[in-house]
Amino acid sequence: MRVSLQWLKELVNAGEADLAPDDLAERLSMAGFEVEQVEDLSRLAAGVVVGKVLKRDPHPDASKLSVCQVDAGHATPLQIVCGAANVRSGIHVAVALIGTTLPAAGLTIKEAELRGVPSQGMICSLSELGLAATSEGIAVLEDLLPQVPTVGSPIGPCFGLDDAVLELAITANRPDGLSMQGIAREVAALVGGSTNVPSGVPVKAEPLNVAASQHEALDAGGLFSLTELEGLTVGPSPIWMQQRLERAGVRAINNVVDITNLVMLETGQPLHAFDRDALADHSQGKARPDNIGLRQARDGETLLTLDGEQRQLDAEALVVTYSDQPIALAGVMGGSNEAVHEGTTSIWLEAAVFSPQSVRRSARRVGLRTEASSRFEKGLPPQATLAAADRAVALLQQICGATPTHRWLHQAALEPQTAIQLRRDALHNLLGPLGEAAGEQAGEDLDDASIVSTLSAIGCQLEATDHGWAVTVPVQRAIDLQREVDLIEEVARLVGYDRFSAHLPDPLVPGGLEPRQIVERRLRRALCTAGLQELSSLSLVAAASERMPLANPLLSDYGHLRHELHSDILAAARRNLQSGQEGFWGFEMGAVFAADGSARAELTAVLSGIRCSERWSSNGKPQPLTYHQARGLLQQAFAAIGLQPEDRRLVDHPLLHPGRAAKLVVEGRAIGWFGQLHPAQAEQADLPQATYVLTVELDPLFTAATRNNRWHVAFRAFSTQPASERDLAVLVPRELDSAELLQTINKAGRPLLEHAELIDRYEGDPVPEGLCSQAFRLRYRDPARTLVDEQVEQVHDVVIASVQKRFSALLRE
Repeated sequence: MRVSLQWLKELVNAGEADLAPDDLAERLSMAGFEVEQVEDLSRLAAGVVVGKVLKRDPHPDASKLSVCQVDAGHATPLQIVCGAANVRSGIHVAVALIGTTLPAAGLTIKEAELRGVPSQGMICSLSELGLAATSEGIAVLEDLLPQVPTVGSPIGPCFGLDDAVLELAITANRPDGLSMQGIAREVAALVGGSTNVPSGVPVKAEPLNVAASQHEALDAGGLFSLTELEGLTVGPSPIWMQQRLERAGVRAINNVVDITNLVMLETGQPLHAFDRDALADHSQGKARPDNIGLRQARDGETLLTLDGEQRQLDAEALVVTYSDQPIALAGVMGGSNEAVHEGTTSIWLEAAVFSPQSVRRSARRVGLRTEASSRFEKGLPPQATLAAADRAVALLQQICGATPTHRWLHQAALEPQTAIQLRRDALHNLLGPLGEAAGEQAGEDLDDASIVSTLSAIGCQLEATDHGWAVTVPVQRAIDLQREVDLIEEVARLVGYDRFSAHLPDPLVPGGLEPRQIVERRLRRALCTAGLQELSSLSLVAAASERMPLANPLLSDYGHLRHELHSDILAAARRNLQSGQEGFWGFEMGAVFAADGSARAELTAVLSGIRCSERWSSNGKPQPLTYHQARGLLQQAFAAIGLQPEDRRLVDHPLLHPGRAAKLVVEGRAIGWFGQLHPAQAEQADLPQATYVLTVELDPLFTAATRNNRWHVAFRAFSTQPASERDLAVLVPRELDSAELLQTINKAGRPLLEHAELIDRYEGDPVPEGLCSQAFRLRYRDPARTLVDEQVEQVHDVVIASVQKRFSALLRE
């Protein structure tokens, strides 16, 4: 938002307060309106004065140069050599004196000789003053100004170059900052002044039945109005209006269009003018307001917009129609065929409030963002729309000679505005006492009078209550002032954050990590220690049937939420391996989303190729991981958080090798899976066969890892008694997991069984078809005494009996 300081001073009664550009920029920045740049326009014409060409003679040695005698207010005329074709005697011009620097032209004027003739200055064109050139050659003041100033006076004020422009960065929660009146209210509150809001000409409104098939565009406070004006004359705008628009970065077109743009900059409300006679041509007769409609565009429809582009429309675009023909992209840009031109004598002035979502979708769909759409997208108060239309009517009467004849209005019901309760204690507790910058009030709470005056300055209405105030916020601030804390922040912002003392919470409570956070950090470190790198991929992905779509995506290729992590990590593995890396070991912890919008946290790891950080263990030769090596590395990471997930057979996962995959079970619940990538998947992804993938749900994993019994380390002395080992080999169905056997063995061998592990698994002759041999080593120990063979055999027999009973196992000799 570009803010003209001169225009701002007309809107603000600052009293004795100084509105110097640099000081104002500092105060606005401290109040939350960051000033990105202060542009001092006076430097563009510093040292340039009004001059009169007394005499013009041809140059004796150059046919395209003229030697001019110019009165610049000095005792004697200046001799200036000029190359412009339109220089002549008797005209008033802009003269840059010797020593003047022209930033727009990059020149410093010095006394010089041109083809042997001395020159004591330069006659300037508009472009050399940093202004838009309206004609070739030098600036002839008689053609540009209604009244020529005195010779020798500064030229800057004639073209508005005695101004300063502040460029403000407006945040999304402050749409009122996109208007001069909004900035004026802010400045008035900061300096303790008041605002001057120009008045308009009210027009009595009649009901308008808008044929709206897209009611959401006008529901919840939406508004659509048309004001008919007749007898206007279209022509160039006054100089003052053109200058204001130019300083705001808006190109002047004609007086009608310029008035709508000026009112938009002043009030923040976009307006649009339709040529009434052009609309009448659509209906083969007189223009009737009942023919106005609002709907979504149809696939294949086109609209020639004001910028001369023929735009293809679809159902995403919201259009204003006349006789069911699109005449404007609602809230974005009007149509060229219905635009105001030099022959226009009657117009319909549109003032509307469309829903931000509808305008945003339309602008994004056609790839067009305008000053109007940026304001609609942030939200506009419907209570101020007709006031902006009234202001435009007043200017159209004054400048174009227009006469308002009708106004038609369609307005949805407004939600009642409720007061916000502001508690005095809540404000003081949040802001604390005033600091040293407050002078004599240092150490005291902000007094009630300052609170009331601060909020009243931005237009709030306050009614005292027992514990504070009931605050009704102005309609322009209803978007960002909705809670008590918003009002407290507003007080602190306008009073000045630097005026409050810094204080810490009382009492101070030591912080620390939650158990879940500790477990998560331990798991991350353990995975990194095992040789994996942590990754971070985008949570936004392309469309797929099982993915959750976004309601308002920035790009169609990133319009859905991911439902798993392994696709992106496998793609990253492929890119790394294709770029010459010998291995890719990585993991990511992140959120994934189901099609119904529910979210869960997952850990996914991919081990593909060799570990890049070392080869000493394989004598410098590449050695891909085996299934059990990969599973063992990940098991070490789980051991760092005190868990040992059990492996259960998994044969039906489409991503994994059917014979080299396992479900991971913790506390009897499946929390994920691990396995080798299916050969077909590996070939399709251009990855090595020895690629392993792990996916685990983090919530049940962390729940199990943070149980109290896992966090209390109990000391247990080493036993001084000898252990006794026995081997147990059984024939069981080949589908039976060793984990189930170990669980039964450990339960049956209590309390003397200290440890049991699988040492061998065998299939083939002489083991019968459909069976396999699993051999376990069992270690028995009594911490209080030495066990004899009879005691060990007694417990060992119980273990054998349990295995035989539960699994119908055959003891292998």
